[in-house]
Formats: sequence, structure tokens, C-alpha cells
Amino acid sequence: MQPAGLGRILAPAAGMTLLAAVAATALAGDWPQWGGRDERNMVADVQGLPDTFQPREIPDAERAAETGDPPAPRNVKWSAALGSQSYGNPTVSGGRVFVGTNNGRPRDPRFDEDRCVVLCFRESDGEFLWQLAVPKIPEKDKFNGDFKELGITSSPTLEGDRVYLVTNRCEVLCLDAKGLADGNDGPFKDEAQYLATPKDHTITEGPDGPVVAFTPGDPVALGRADADILWRFDMVREVRPWVQDASNCSILIHGNYLYVNTSNGVDKSHSHLPSPKAPSLIALDKRTGALAAVDDADIGPHILHGQWSSPSLGVVGGRPILFFGGGDGVCYAFDPKPAAGKDGAPGTLRKVWWFDCNPPELRFRNSKPIPYKAKGDGPSEIIGTPVFHNNRVYVTVGQDPRHDTGKGCLSCIDATGTGDISQSGKVWTYSGLDRSLSTPSIADGLLYIADFTGILHCLDAETGQCYWKHDTGSRVWASTLVADGKVYLGTEKGDLWVLAAGKECKVLSRIRMGCPVYATPIVADGILYIASQKRLYAVQAGCP
Repeated sequence: MQPAGLGRILAPAAGMTLLAAVAATALAGDWPQWGGRDERNMVADVQGLPDTFQPREIPDAERAAETGDPPAPRNVKWSAALGSQSYGNPTVSGGRVFVGTNNGRPRDPRFDEDRCVVLCFRESDGEFLWQLAVPKIPEKDKFNGDFKELGITSSPTLEGDRVYLVTNRCEVLCLDAKGLADGNDGPFKDEAQYLATPKDHTITEGPDGPVVAFTPGDPVALGRADADILWRFDMVREVRPWVQDASNCSILIHGNYLYVNTSNGVDKSHSHLPSPKAPSLIALDKRTGALAAVDDADIGPHILHGQWSSPSLGVVGGRPILFFGGGDGVCYAFDPKPAAGKDGAPGTLRKVWWFDCNPPELRFRNSKPIPYKAKGDGPSEIIGTPVFHNNRVYVTVGQDPRHDTGKGCLSCIDATGTGDISQSGKVWTYSGLDRSLSTPSIADGLLYIADFTGILHCLDAETGQCYWKHDTGSRVWASTLVADGKVYLGTEKGDLWVLAAGKECKVLSRIRMGCPVYATPIVADGILYIASQKRLYAVQAGCP
């Protein structure tokens, strides 16, 4: 999407024009990454989306009896079964739809055990094309980075005929978008062994981080419906993070580089950081998977619990800037162009500025630090993605859902500064929400953000003034999508809420999905895609 090589930085005007063109393409057609485009602002410039549809899990008659209303129009172009747990939102490009899930509904008798899966469907009719079925790393000793039945939690990032994703094993994989149907391309050729269930494995804590060793299982016989791995980068082996709960970064592409959160965090004790020296953000060469750079922010020793935020990118004063939400509760801006390393070492992603997203009242009480996980209080990490919009960055703080509810904060940051801008870069903060796992959406001067308790907030993006709040009656893990004058939001209870976008709160519909909705809806080529825990829907008005 950008000219090859960050070494040839675009002239300011040209860079802004190119990024704008890419964003416009993403809005009008495909949705190739988490957030649709580099700024990660989940807003789509489309028309004609329905405000209701009929999922197949709940019969029309049952729904009509509950609500007293006549059955809703189906409005479903196609739907496809997923596993039993699905968290990452789908992505769409080149006529294919990709989505991460688990193996709760095995599609292949060779892989009938707990695995983490990426499914590929044909965009036009939902026909299943191929899958990546990654073996699990069972919890062992102090390791807690690949929970049972969790599945792939990152959203695949698509560019041309390449698919980039982070697996449950804390690897970065580059896949052929066509799978093995057009042959086994290289340089990676060992899919048969990669897909095999290991006979055993060991996880030990070394001086520089964890060491994971597998006893190889029997290679599998490959078929046309298997993934074609082009290259593989094992973050645990190469940069030594200790994964907390899950490795789930949705990769950002800029030029020839991939930017990836390493998911470094604490061990099962929740008080020990096995890998404080491991980088939190890395850059890989998208063509080969070679490590190109690591961040210089030294976040590791200050991680509160884990790191699950995905990077974003925007153009500030004609200069591309990379934004990252740290596990220390600080939002960082980096120069995406790696500074050269010494003596063959990887390069460096250099800080431009940093902003503490936990205001003083969440860090201190009576001049004493508030401990992490204080009941309903204390500092939080950043889980949602920083969103870039009009030279500002919008970001929330939140915690592991198992930590329950607590005080949150939404920050609006001036992205034009340098150094520590925790005070000078503050445009406004909004403390009227709970901790949040969600990423904000900004459209027509309004910002929409859900907190973990299930309250959807509508704010003025310029001032932070709250116009309205809507209680969904359920906890929320997902983020909002704003499209066609509507705000879409899924809940843990299994409702998909559709509200009118604007300064007045107006509910258009509440759709029962039959199971939790942790993923965020997207729009691609005029079709609304919604993934529940168990099923993916392609929604289009007028479909029977």
C-alpha cells in the first residue's frame, strides 16, 4: 500500500495524499485489517445497510412471541458456522473473508482436538475455501498464554495475496491468501510438521525470557483446504516475551514493515514479570519475516498485567507516526522508520512522544501509589487501540475482564508534540466511563465508545462533552462500528444493538444473536459482517 522501503520516506504532501487514497479505498471497498485502515477508526462511508436482520439461531416465531412484533426481514446474504469461541473481527479482501475462531466445530477429521483456527470463505457466497488449524500450547508450569478453547484472537491483516496474523503460539505467520489450492509456495515448506499435534513440550524460564521446546508429532497429510505458510517468525524464540492470557495483536502494515505487539506480560502468579527485557513492539520485514527493529520505550519492567493493544498509524505534519498502547497504561508515538542497529543488531523504533493515560487520581491516593487491581480503582493498561483522527489520538484504559469493573478514562491527545506530553498534550479527558476494552469510533464530530459495564457513550470529539449514554444491559468487549448513519455494537449477553448516529439517543433495533458477540462488526463492499461466538453473518438489505 506504500512504496517499498521506509528508507524512501514520502514528501509530506505526497504522503498525506497517498494515505488518504488508501483510506478512501478501504472505506469504499475491502476491509483488510482491524479498524479498516491504518488510523483504526471504525467508520465506513456506505449507504443502504439494514438496521435489523434475522439470525438463524433464533426462529422467527420465537422472536415474534417474545417481542410481540412481526418477524424481522432476514436480510442475510449468507452465514457460516465458526467454532464455539470467536473474538477477532473478520477482514475482507480480494474476494475472500478471513476470521479467527477455535476448533469447537471441527471441519476436518484430521484436526478434531482443541486448536486455534483461521477460516477463509469466498466473499460472494460464503463457501468454505481453507483453514489454518494451529495446535495449542497447553498450560504448563507458570505458562498461561494459550487458554483452552480460546482460539485465534487477532484479526488477520490482508495485503494483495498475503495474509499476516499473530497465532496463539505468539508467532507471526505470512500465509498465501489462496491456501494450498495453488501449490505449496516457500520459503516455508514444512506445513505437514507444523500442523502436527506435538507429542510433548517443555516451557522453562531462562535469564532472557521463556524457552519453549516441542517434541515433534507425526506429520499430517496435506490437502487443498490447508493453509500455505510462506514464512514464520517465532516471537517467543526470537525476542522472548512471556505471553499473558493470549497473543492477539492485529498487525499493522506500513511500507515493507509489519508492526506487532509481542503480548509480553506476567506469569500465572500475576505478580512476576518473567521477561522484563523483552520488547513490547517490533517491526518485521513483511517480505521475509526478518526482525527489523524493536521499540526503545523500555515498557517491560512497568507492565501492569499484559499487553493486548494493536498499533495504529497517522500522518502528523506530513510525517508518518506509529501509535501504541502500552501495558504500562501509557500511549506511545514512534517513528515507524527503524533507526539502524549496531553490529548486525536489529534497528530501533524511536519514541517521538508518550502520554500517561492514567490520570493522577488513578495512579495515586494521598500521595501513595494505588496498587494495580485495587478493587474498582487504580491504574489500568491500554487494551483498545489508539485511534488517530485530525491530528489527535483517542484512547481508553482497561483491564483483563476477570478483574471486574473499575474506574476508566478516555483521553484525547494532541499528536503534534514531542517528549513527555502527559500534561502538555492533553486536549481533554473523560472520566465518566468504566474501564474499557473497546476502541472508539469518530464520525461527524462525534465519538462513540463502550465501556466494560455495557454503557455506550456519545461524546463531542472536540470537547469531550457527553451528549448521551445508552445502557445495553450487558458487559461489552466489542467496539462500535459507525456506518450509514447507524452505530452497531455487540454485547456479551448476545445482543447486537443498532442506534442512530447523532446527538440524540435513538435505538433502531436490538437483535438477539443467540450467543455472545465479542467481535466488532465491519463493512466490506457494501456488506455488513457480524461474527458472533459461533457464526459469521454477511448482512445485506433485501436478501431473503
